[in-house]
Amino acid sequence: MSATYVPIELRRRVAAQARHRCGYCLSQESVLGCPMEIDHLFPRSLGGATTEDNLWLACSVCNAHKNNRCFIFDPKTGANVRIFNPRSDVWSAHFEWGEGGIRIDGRTAAGRATVAALRLNRPSLVLARKLWIRAGWHPPQG
Repeated sequence: MSATYVPIELRRRVAAQARHRCGYCLSQESVLGCPMEIDHLFPRSLGGATTEDNLWLACSVCNAHKNNRCFIFDPKTGANVRIFNPRSDVWSAHFEWGEGGIRIDGRTAAGRATVAALRLNRPSLVLARKLWIRAGWHPPQG
């Protein structure tokens, strides 16, 4: 999470690359009700740059829970693992939709750790997913 100025054209490119959805919970900006934030994948506080290859889109809640972390603990094994990187990692390799699309389940250590650390199944988001499913807006395709 950062208040660093990111030029509007760079913001637009990152948003388009992310398909206007959070790189972690995959919430779509069009149905979220608030604008997405630009996430520094490798945090500025740890020396990360404000460059396209270090930026991705995140909802404010996921971005706040991620904070400046790069490594987190897998709740199953206790191993310290790298947090999921939405720019370089394939979402479906680390996560899958559970319970008909209302929950995100981790498939890998990084997936499980990211689900826990970013609270990807927080009650308000699970409820929102239920409503989005009824409206035909969830889960996102592609």
